[in-house]
Amino acid sequence: MGMFDTIRSSYDLGPGFWNKDLQTKDLTCSMAEYWISPHGELFEIDYSGTHDWELVDDIIYKSVPNGNRGTVRPVTITTEIEVYPAKWDAHYAKFPTMKITFIDGVLRK
Repeated sequence: MGMFDTIRSSYDLGPGFWNKDLQTKDLTCSMAEYWISPHGELFEIDYSGTHDWELVDDIIYKSVPNGNRGTVRPVTITTEIEVYPAKWDAHYAKFPTMKITFIDGVLRK
């Protein structure tokens, strides 16, 4: 399947699974997380710097929160992207996709 980005949408994209987590390969393809606001604005969610590595055993580390907060910043792109549901269990049905267009970071249907 490869690398993809996750989009959580608070904007009404249509009935059913379109208002849940979506995935796309048309943004950065780096496992980034995005959010579409109720007004259709696209934001990138950045968690970098929010966790540290702690040594548990001689060679085993675990990720622990360090108290820092992530950032949410607007993404002002003008492009059309193809999205699809993050989870699709109906193996008997065709895999659904939808094309959505952003103009200066705002969704245009």
